[in-house]
Amino acid sequence: MSRGPQLVRTGLWRWLQGPGLERFQLLRATDQSILRGTVLTFSDGHPAEARYEIICDNSWRTLSADLAVHDKNGERALRIRSENGRWYENDQRNEILNGCIDIDLGWSPSTNTLPIRRLQLAVSESSGPVTAAWVRFPQLKLEPLPQEYLRLSAREYRYSSRGGAFTAQISVDDEGLVITYEGFWQRVQSDNPQGQ
Repeated sequence: MSRGPQLVRTGLWRWLQGPGLERFQLLRATDQSILRGTVLTFSDGHPAEARYEIICDNSWRTLSADLAVHDKNGERALRIRSENGRWYENDQRNEILNGCIDIDLGWSPSTNTLPIRRLQLAVSESSGPVTAAWVRFPQLKLEPLPQEYLRLSAREYRYSSRGGAFTAQISVDDEGLVITYEGFWQRVQSDNPQGQ
């Protein structure tokens, strides 16, 4: 009898630039890691809710993502799949994302975990340029986003995107989940059901 995904960690992030919270979960199955989250915030001055589930393989490569937004414009959803370097958006091939490995949600710090876990950088090592499939919020629009990670210490990284036009320092826990994303997110609570 196979067991379903096991909860590894759950927690709460607070948006630092205005009202907003995210409840997230990291789950692990035999050959997959799963990120789930619910974001509550404002978009264009109106309450908005976003939900997601991202499934990665054992190497933390994105396999699929199910995203949904509910705001003043109603509800909309986006289903993303990645297969052998090819990306599909609601079952339609998206050629501009060729070569992307990670998905990056513009409204959540959770997806920083994917390249951090996948790359396994040594301290002082840089990822060099990598391109993520970036999802813009609240539009649920996919576009490529060049970015780079530099590991500063055991739990600190410098993240940059668009050739250094944007930079932020990120601190993470032992699972690679964000504790602080400079200027944007702060974890206010975390629960480890496994008691580690």
